[in-house]
Amino acid sequence: MVKNVALKNDLLIELGTEELPPKALRTLSRAFAEAVKDYLVNTDIEVSGGYVSYATPRRLAVYLYSVCEFQTDKEIEKRGPALQAAFDANGKATKAAEGFAGSCGVTVEQLGRMQTDKGEWLVYKDFQKGKPLSEILPAIIERALQRLPIPKRMRWGSRDAEFVRPVHWLVIMHGKQVINAEIMEVKSGASTRGHRFHANKDIKLNQAAEYADRLKSEGFVIADFEQRKNLIQDQVVKTATQLGGEAVIDANLLDEVTALNEWPMAVAGEFDAEFLSVPAEALIKTMQDHQKYFPVVDKKGALKNCFITVSNIDSRSPEKVKAGNERVVRPRLSDAKFFWERDQKKSLEEFARALDTVVFQTKLGSIGEKTRRVSTLAIEVAEKLSANTEYVKRAALLSKSDLMTDMVGEFAELQGVMGRHYAEVAGEPAEVALALDEQYKPRGAHDDAASQSTGQILGICDRIDTLVGIFAIGQKPTGEKDPYALRRATLGVLRTIIERKLDLDLRELISAAAKLLVDKVDAAAVEDDVFEYMLERLRAYYADAGITPDVFDAVSALQPSRPLDFDRRIKAVTAFRSLPEAESLAAAHKRVGNILKKSDHVSAIKVDPALLNETAEKALYAKLENLSTSVNRLFDAGDYEAALRQLSALREPVDSFFDDVMVMAEDLAVKNNRIALLEQMRALFLRAADLSRLQ
Repeated sequence: MVKNVALKNDLLIELGTEELPPKALRTLSRAFAEAVKDYLVNTDIEVSGGYVSYATPRRLAVYLYSVCEFQTDKEIEKRGPALQAAFDANGKATKAAEGFAGSCGVTVEQLGRMQTDKGEWLVYKDFQKGKPLSEILPAIIERALQRLPIPKRMRWGSRDAEFVRPVHWLVIMHGKQVINAEIMEVKSGASTRGHRFHANKDIKLNQAAEYADRLKSEGFVIADFEQRKNLIQDQVVKTATQLGGEAVIDANLLDEVTALNEWPMAVAGEFDAEFLSVPAEALIKTMQDHQKYFPVVDKKGALKNCFITVSNIDSRSPEKVKAGNERVVRPRLSDAKFFWERDQKKSLEEFARALDTVVFQTKLGSIGEKTRRVSTLAIEVAEKLSANTEYVKRAALLSKSDLMTDMVGEFAELQGVMGRHYAEVAGEPAEVALALDEQYKPRGAHDDAASQSTGQILGICDRIDTLVGIFAIGQKPTGEKDPYALRRATLGVLRTIIERKLDLDLRELISAAAKLLVDKVDAAAVEDDVFEYMLERLRAYYADAGITPDVFDAVSALQPSRPLDFDRRIKAVTAFRSLPEAESLAAAHKRVGNILKKSDHVSAIKVDPALLNETAEKALYAKLENLSTSVNRLFDAGDYEAALRQLSALREPVDSFFDDVMVMAEDLAVKNNRIALLEQMRALFLRAADLSRLQ
């Protein structure tokens, strides 16, 4: 059979729609492009080059370089039953042979034979010619569209097709050839469409390669998402500089604005300076969330009374665009000012009292009850850390009060931030006011932990109460589900303790929190589960920091319950691993561990120097005795790194011991004495970590 000639061309697929959801556009675009590429490759269509995904408010497209117009031809070979099983003594085909032939669509006579070192077998051979791209591509596109992460699909008109938005046109071109298809009840062609206002017309393509350039030159559409995003960022930065400031560019907002525009043009605007009396965070959220504006700050970071919007048209009258945006932002800023002023008519204590009417979790009570539990726990922790208990008590009382304010009701992301502002206006101590904000820190992976002790304590206790309570009612995270954000809460506790060097015991914290929940649930039953869960999150924390799993396992095997102490051990073992003695000593510890598992030695036995006969065991004992006092002193002080560095001097005597001494001596007393010697050495190292876990 003649094989297909592998002709290749670039492939363009564009789906034209009504305005797509801006927050989902980038995700949809990438998913569509990846799905098309995957299905092509999995269907044996060779794609020699890479691909580019395009996305604008009204289109999803993918451009794949050098795509073969046929599937890859295949040589098919199937081995059937052995010849002795395929024919009986009279040479008649058995049911096994007939069944195999039938499965291949041929007769037994049409099958071939294959000779192997194990005998002769029936074989079926065929040549399968690849199907043309034009025949299989429509189904691939349909499958790719079905794979998109669309939570809710819609229908439009009288059509049965379902998609995230109505589909109006479809372009499928392989080089200069239009591939005929009907997707979402729309027939394919070579015509794309330009900007809704600047070029509301069809643009007929002569070949796929013209797509991006002609859309831009004739259609006023920049199809490439990243190119459009970079253009917007450059325009916004330049405009802010002209205004004498710097733009506040939130990454998520930049993506959203990029998804809202096909032909972006930055336009500056102003608002009345009187609004600057409102906290900057509230004005910024108003402009970002409601208007999709980029706020501008001065060189010192103070908010200026101006903003930058991105228009989807190159207006002949930009001053009208400016005036229109200034007009619509004023009511929004007025609302923020109104919330700010009205909230101050109540005290934070009044807002705090209202928390008893808000349910935190049905089985765990109201937010008011939670606040009182956190307050009790926080005071206990403050005493342990010698922190200002009056500050902690006051901050705990007011910690969630801003949840009841109008401003936080409008902008939930400002919880804590507004609490700080309202506390400052009310004349609360600076550390108390700051704690109302810092209790939520770190807010993300790139955020710092709380800077002052009151906020640190408040944040730790609030998160521990949540962790213990949610575990106690049986709703710990499973798989991807984590409705109470316990993973983030755990990491917040661990990061604060470690990064701010707080000497706190997790087991003690968990137990204290469990006791405070006694009138709600039996939290004591989940204390171990909570501790184990937090240790696993600690594993993830160190993995992100580049700590190898075996180092973590070496430390966690001892289950230290103080994160700060845990961190010191991690750093010490990491440093120890870099020493030339580390590999040999780790191997020795594995060997010691195996010996101890197999022996019936009683660990209470002490080494008797009189029973040490061999030179090597005497040398090891002498070295241990010499190091023991100073090393234990270092361990007591928590200086694990220095202690392990000193213990690395045991490499030579340990190696000699295993080379020259028979541990399992026939004399029981000698054997037990040698095991006790090894156990003494192992016990010293175990004050830091289980080195047998090191790889």
